[in-house]
Amino acid sequence: MDKPLKYAVFGAGSWATAIVKMLCENLNEVGWYMRSVYTKEHLLKEQHNPNYLSSVEFHLEQLKISNDINEIAAYADVLIFVIPSAFIHAELEKLNIDISNKTIVSAIKGIMPETGLLVGEHFHNVYNIPYDNIAVIAGPCHAEEVALERLSYLTISCSDLKKAKVIANKFSSDYIKTKTNDDIIGVEYAVMLKNIYAIAAGIAHGLGYGDNFQSVLMSNAIREMKRFIKKMHKMKRNINNSAYLGDLLVTGYSVFSRNRMFGNMIGKGYTVKSAQMEMNMVAEGYYATKSAHLLNLKNAKKTQLPIINAVYQILYEGKNPKKVFKKLTDKLN
Repeated sequence: MDKPLKYAVFGAGSWATAIVKMLCENLNEVGWYMRSVYTKEHLLKEQHNPNYLSSVEFHLEQLKISNDINEIAAYADVLIFVIPSAFIHAELEKLNIDISNKTIVSAIKGIMPETGLLVGEHFHNVYNIPYDNIAVIAGPCHAEEVALERLSYLTISCSDLKKAKVIANKFSSDYIKTKTNDDIIGVEYAVMLKNIYAIAAGIAHGLGYGDNFQSVLMSNAIREMKRFIKKMHKMKRNINNSAYLGDLLVTGYSVFSRNRMFGNMIGKGYTVKSAQMEMNMVAEGYYATKSAHLLNLKNAKKTQLPIINAVYQILYEGKNPKKVFKKLTDKLN
């Protein structure tokens, strides 16, 4: 009889905390790597994360917590990374054990800014992980609603659908419904792009645009996402499925969306730096905007990306949001 696979989560933010909560519904023990000694000590004493989703209480006997990334990587068979893309490279450099025989799951909503690679591509190229052993988690699912045990949906994407179903089963519960697909590259790009469009939605709201414009913006965003992903990885996919359109909508409209919140602050006149400092959370879409812009520039035949270009001009070229969005309104239909 095969031994049950051990699962571990790497990261201590809100999404990482939510993932640990979901896994604890089905597993007797979950490994959890967190960089902060303070967070670890507080959790062991008070049974909750002091910084994120503090209403979620854990049974400590279910957790194997460590500040040593190698200890947790050695412990688990399935490694779920939930570290922001801006910091994942530095954390992975601490690894000194062979993880080539592990299953890697990316719950990172961005790509590697140092290389422009998808997280899955990075693990394949650098750590020799076969693509069949790499999976991606997509929504629509906000950490805050997981904490409240509101009905949420996850898509587990892996080229090995049997493996995707095994992982999906570990997340399923009364309040979590799971689906699987094999479009790992498309889903990983969608997870990155939806944060950029959420920033755009936030900027529009901050500038005073109403619901009518927001609906036009989101309908254009899903078509723009389709063009981008098709250029990067051509395969048969239904862009209207929950992993693409559903995740885009919840990130663009939800009050829990940090990317929308970030964009809203930019629209209201905050500088990028001041918005980042006040939020005290990472808006992945900020880094994703630059990555998407650079990836499109590398293409011999560039894709038309008016929304991404508008967000890039505001965040990285310091252009006036009001003027940029005035021009954008004429490009949407």
